[in-house]
Amino acid sequence: MPILISPTKFWQKFALGKISKRKKFVISALLLSLGIFGIETSNISWRYQAIALLAGLTYFLSAWSLAEGLNGIEWFAVLVLPTLFTAGVGLFYFLLPTAWLTRIPVIILYGLGIYILLLVGNIFSVAAIRTIQLVRSAQAVGFLLTLVTSFFLYDTIFSFRLDFWLNFLLVMLVSLPLVAQGLWSINLEEKFSWKLLVYTLSISLIQGETAVAFSFWPVTVAVGSLALTTMLYISLGLAQQQLAQRLFPKTINEYLRVGAIVLLVIFLTTHWGG
Repeated sequence: MPILISPTKFWQKFALGKISKRKKFVISALLLSLGIFGIETSNISWRYQAIALLAGLTYFLSAWSLAEGLNGIEWFAVLVLPTLFTAGVGLFYFLLPTAWLTRIPVIILYGLGIYILLLVGNIFSVAAIRTIQLVRSAQAVGFLLTLVTSFFLYDTIFSFRLDFWLNFLLVMLVSLPLVAQGLWSINLEEKFSWKLLVYTLSISLIQGETAVAFSFWPVTVAVGSLALTTMLYISLGLAQQQLAQRLFPKTINEYLRVGAIVLLVIFLTTHWGG
């Protein structure tokens, strides 16, 4: 049996979508990793526009990889996290030191993250049709990568040192899709219900208000971003537990304990003298 196929046959399979899902995931992750590498190693004045284009490409490659199982709201709920993950990594990568020792691991981790997100999206699309055992694990991984993505995006917003009202608007706008897909992933509903909409708006508003508070707090960009991410961990985590009907006093205490510890650390490490 021949191991290699001709380029013509390969591209025919590619165009017709006859490549296996796993191979599509690998191809998408490699292409997007090369895209991040190309943008960040080139001297271009339109780098932010290039990151936006790469985020759009992420949506289309993710759709190509998962198209067989996507229906209705899943075209948003499943594909938005990989898209925002690319935008977050691209913007955050731009803020890193130029040393290759720092940047190469980020590219590798980004490619791995995209591959994992495609696996998670595939599990969600299948679980929306029938019950599978991996859905709880996929929800946990999705929640973790939602927090990672939020940190990258919040860090980018704070790095611009904008006025408090702009921080409020941008953080709220960024939080809306992150929270929406995080809440949807719990019950995998066919439509985005009013309950999910109210939860999404409420949590995003809390994130925006927290951004306003830390706009006046003398903290570093990284610490302020960590505080916002911690707030998202608490509010989104509690809302997910509520939707899953697993919100018990012990669970609430665990989330609040984490928030209290982070807030105490931020308070103690803040340079109040200016």
